[in-house]
Amino acid sequence: MKDLERARWRCRRGLLELDIVLQRFMDEHYAHLDKTELRQFEMLLDFPDNDLWEMIVLRKDTEDRNLQSVLHLLQTI
Repeated sequence: MKDLERARWRCRRGLLELDIVLQRFMDEHYAHLDKTELRQFEMLLDFPDNDLWEMIVLRKDTEDRNLQSVLHLLQTI
């Protein structure tokens, strides 16, 4: 449970749009992620708000192809 609470806390961001997408992701997908995907999600949360938002709305591409599966889930919300 601590991991879930920690992830929810990390999803609280400065951009309202990003907050909404991340909270929906937590509600719909977080419980179903495997260990690799959980790590990918944690890595995505390390990005600054604007960079993460740009990747989600497809304005910016990430060079790390290992993040693509979770990023794709975020883009479908």
